Amino acid sequence: MKTQQLLLAVALACLFTTAQANEAPRLVAKDGRHALLVDGKPFLILGAQAHNSSNYPAGLGPVWAAAKDLRANTVLMPVAWEQVEPEEGKFDFSFVDLLVKQAREQNKRLIILWFATWKNTSAQYTPAWVKLDTKRFPANLDREGKPNYSLSPFGAETLKHDKRAFVAFMTHLKKIDEKQRTVLMVQVQNEVGTYGLVRDFGKDAQAAFEQPVPAAVLARKKPVAAASGTWREVYGDYADEYFHAWAIARYINDIAVAGRAVYDLPMYVNNALRDPLEQPPKPWKSNFASGGPTHDVIDIYKAAAPAIDIVGPDIYNVESAQVNANLRLFQRPDNALWVPEMGTKPGYARFVYAILGRGAIGVSPFGTDYFNYSNHPLGTLATDKTLVEPFERVYRMFAPIQRQWAQWAFEGRTQGIAEGDDRQPQQLDFPGWTAKLTYRLGRFGEPSWGGEFAKPAPGTEEPGGGAALAQIGPDQFILIGHRVRVRMEPAAGTGGMMLRAEEGEFDAQGRWQMRRVWNGDQVDYGLNLPAEPVMLRITMGRPR
Repeated sequence: MKTQQLLLAVALACLFTTAQANEAPRLVAKDGRHALLVDGKPFLILGAQAHNSSNYPAGLGPVWAAAKDLRANTVLMPVAWEQVEPEEGKFDFSFVDLLVKQAREQNKRLIILWFATWKNTSAQYTPAWVKLDTKRFPANLDREGKPNYSLSPFGAETLKHDKRAFVAFMTHLKKIDEKQRTVLMVQVQNEVGTYGLVRDFGKDAQAAFEQPVPAAVLARKKPVAAASGTWREVYGDYADEYFHAWAIARYINDIAVAGRAVYDLPMYVNNALRDPLEQPPKPWKSNFASGGPTHDVIDIYKAAAPAIDIVGPDIYNVESAQVNANLRLFQRPDNALWVPEMGTKPGYARFVYAILGRGAIGVSPFGTDYFNYSNHPLGTLATDKTLVEPFERVYRMFAPIQRQWAQWAFEGRTQGIAEGDDRQPQQLDFPGWTAKLTYRLGRFGEPSWGGEFAKPAPGTEEPGGGAALAQIGPDQFILIGHRVRVRMEPAAGTGGMMLRAEEGEFDAQGRWQMRRVWNGDQVDYGLNLPAEPVMLRITMGRPR
């Protein structure tokens, strides 16, 4: 009887595990925080986005090599409309088949980037039969009726055929991947909007512009002038940009709805950013891509594109004030923080601590691929292993605990920070305790002692430090970081002290493995994290 009960228990456990493994990826929210569930558990995306032209069989080798060196768990790869439908009505998904097959062999997850009507605002990834038929697939028109380089969101035939191709792609993806769930999410289009043109002034667009603002938009985006009316009446000088955002978002939503109807995966859009420090945002003056999902129109995208789960920032300005402002503006109770692109210059690596510490579902440097190409000055000039090394140092710390960190973040236990351009001290406040962070210090002594002690530590000429902390118990923390001095102190008005600091790591079963206890010189002047990242488990205590 006991043997039968044991066999039944094992069988039920296997069924439960199988059901979890076959559960579709999905986004969940609680108390304003978010998690991407993969196989039923929170998953932290440590991403590697390939270059735009690596979406061909011969281009995959350098991608997998870079992803392995980076210790990424997820690769972001374009799939282009021109690639899957080179002839109208004839689909070819052979690259998708190979991509998914090789990803499984490499033990990597995938996020697919659908490059179609818009890629970096242009139509360059549409099939030739779309590019050449300008009457059937119209461009945006300027005020004088001249065509713009970008396709109109009011092109009915464009939408029809983009949607048809996307549905065919999602149908095929379901067929080959529904059981194994290699693909986690899909990005619909890429950095949409228009440069140099605030909106489409074509006949259909103008007719829509003169209609009342939809109630769904009014419910989310605060009116500037009148409480209701046309776009101009409600939003004044902002009307053109807001209308264009609504038109593009509605177009994207139609495609996403159709795709999710056949295979329901999380979907998102990315964004070429406007200046986040311009507050309040001023009306468009040819200074960013109008109509794209910039931070000031997230509410319009949420209203017009409910089938899109996330609006993500593409971060290509390494100034710390810019990065921190964008993280703050895109992390909202209704919008998970997800950074699908980031520059690859070494200075960006420290922001991984800030991004993941804030509770993001993931991050992905762009162009982490050994293709002989660099998008310098947005990214590094390197195309070899030195490309990924600054990010690998940080990824290697999160990779073994990515599931646990994602869970802690979803529970609101984590915070993170990157060294600012001003090199000034920083502070992270937790329930009962405070972490005080300083930079450019040696690992021994105090700068107030003068002489060598007062000099900045070698190797700190440029900002590069950072740390992420998880409060795993009332008086216990996991600290990950490098090039930073951290002092753990009791919160204001309370007493307490650090009792123990263990250097170590978590094993594959999630058990803490201590290497050594830091004491004496290693703690007398704070916890001085070296150039190579370390992980510490810190125990605090209060006198009775």
